[in-house]
Amino acid sequence: MTKSSQSVLQIFCSDRPGIVAGIASFIQERGGNITQVDQSVDSENNTFRMRMALEPSSSDFDLEAFDHDLQTFASTQDFGFTFYPANQRSRAAILCTHEPHCLHDLLQRHEAGELDCDVPLVISNHQSLKPVAEFFNIPFVHIPVESDNKAHSEKVLTDVLAEHKIDLLILARYMQILSPEFVDLWTNAIINIHHSFLPAFAGASPYRQAHERGVKLIGATAHYVTVELDAGPIISQDVVACSHRDGIPDLIRKGRDAERTTLARAVRWHLEHRLLVQENRVIVFG
Repeated sequence: MTKSSQSVLQIFCSDRPGIVAGIASFIQERGGNITQVDQSVDSENNTFRMRMALEPSSSDFDLEAFDHDLQTFASTQDFGFTFYPANQRSRAAILCTHEPHCLHDLLQRHEAGELDCDVPLVISNHQSLKPVAEFFNIPFVHIPVESDNKAHSEKVLTDVLAEHKIDLLILARYMQILSPEFVDLWTNAIINIHHSFLPAFAGASPYRQAHERGVKLIGATAHYVTVELDAGPIISQDVVACSHRDGIPDLIRKGRDAERTTLARAVRWHLEHRLLVQENRVIVFG
């Protein structure tokens, strides 16, 4: 059974005895079968969180009735939840500018079936990466962005995303700052790759900043985008060793590998509903 054919249930509430047993009984009584569970407790805040993957155990399982009953059950048991029904694939748009490595990597993984989503289009503020999208037979949309027309460009972008029913934006080295108004429309639905180990070296030219500080590790950080630049909840990070022999071009070359894998991992976790945002932290379920 594929991942997209399984429903996913995330639970979050104050910690107390009997939560798992109660939810498991609820699922079993309605013809569901639990195929995977990951749970943890934040003892400092007395918070319980859990992810369950579900599938029908019999033909009696009614997904619509299950969702309805779950809402009633959650209110009586005082827990919050997010339910992702089976076979509802995400639709992701990839935004890029000039750097091809993250775009190429994501499209390769998508073609190989590693990313369980549809990619209806690639969007860029320049034309240089159009051949990459065309190679993978993905429609390419060029939306120019100039300093005096950003509001118009975002309106065009918003209309395009709505037309294609996009629910996830992947910033694959998209070198534009999105407005607070736009970001607010996409809470926890924009994933960016930043080419440093945040919170170190936020902002522009992180590899140059790292070189000037003589660091021995450089990194990449995938995070959800918020209004505050490079300060959104961190999803995934990776590091690469470097030394005094490495110039800025060497750091950029080494860093690209970390950027590819870190972004792809974050996107995959999002698509598999393994992420739970609590305040400015991301809980990653195994």
